[in-house]
Amino acid sequence: MRILAIESSCDETAAAVVQDGRTVLSNEVLSQADMHALYGGVVPEIASRNHITVISRLCDEAVRKAGISKKELDAVAVTCAPGLIGALLVGVNFAKAAALALGIPLIPVHHVRGHIAANYIAFPELEPPFVCLAISGGNTVIVDVRGYTDMEIIGATRDDAAGECFDKAARVLGLPYPGGKPMQELAQGGDDRAYRLPRAKIDDHPYDMSFSGLKTAVVNLVHNARQKGEELDRPGLAASFAAAVSDTLVPRTMSACADLGYDRIVVAGGVAANARIRADFEKAAKKAGKELFVPPLSLCGDNAAMIGCQGYYEYLAGARADSSLNAWATLEISAPIPV
Repeated sequence: MRILAIESSCDETAAAVVQDGRTVLSNEVLSQADMHALYGGVVPEIASRNHITVISRLCDEAVRKAGISKKELDAVAVTCAPGLIGALLVGVNFAKAAALALGIPLIPVHHVRGHIAANYIAFPELEPPFVCLAISGGNTVIVDVRGYTDMEIIGATRDDAAGECFDKAARVLGLPYPGGKPMQELAQGGDDRAYRLPRAKIDDHPYDMSFSGLKTAVVNLVHNARQKGEELDRPGLAASFAAAVSDTLVPRTMSACADLGYDRIVVAGGVAANARIRADFEKAAKKAGKELFVPPLSLCGDNAAMIGCQGYYEYLAGARADSSLNAWATLEISAPIPV
């Protein structure tokens, strides 16, 4: 089964052709990061307009690079939630038109489910059940993945997502957007004990997280140093910050895996590319005797291949949509997509 997949939930326009869920025939991604860097973050209206400009050409390119014709496509899968509503609507409406024109099924896909599915592409042997930590600029959740389409959030951030926190810390340090990679580069050689930064805990909800206090602490440290004319240990602060984020994410995920009695831990999303978080997970998984699955860097960020992969399993589970399909800025991973 060959699926044309479309992803446009934020500032990457992506199109891919995926065969039988796990074989990627093509995977095209156009990033708008340089454009939004001028503003220090994503401007929704600009993102939507640029999706409109490139989406048709990108889908044509994905089909061409897959070495097939449009008539050989069997379905269209598209991200319909969550994300920037204007950006999502561009992808959803294009996908509806493509499915209607080709006379093939339309499959709605949840963006975070797609990030989880990126690991199925990278690791053909991976099957549910497992615990997954999905971490990105807009989402930070611990998910009990009981089946390919049977999932439940058991822990989540109460405020900022981990990726957003990286971006805000990078911004106050004068680093470019997006902040994940610049923060990682700055932290190289830095002392992760240079600054004492908070690790929040939520009473009676051991898997839940909070990053707003950490973000505020970094902002205050930088501002106070500037006001007093004191020299800031920038590498040390970046390293201390990464350690605080990792100390928030890794123990909770490991505890969830142990409590549920699973042997597999999966990490997904853009922040899964962070070297400190990956290294800490490797150490923790080895110590606990658990299998760890973290996708390659190329599949951590937003892409359409992951949507095509998850779309395949949604299709097998009976998910279909018609021309009334809408987009949603927020939608829980376990909630059925309204169709």
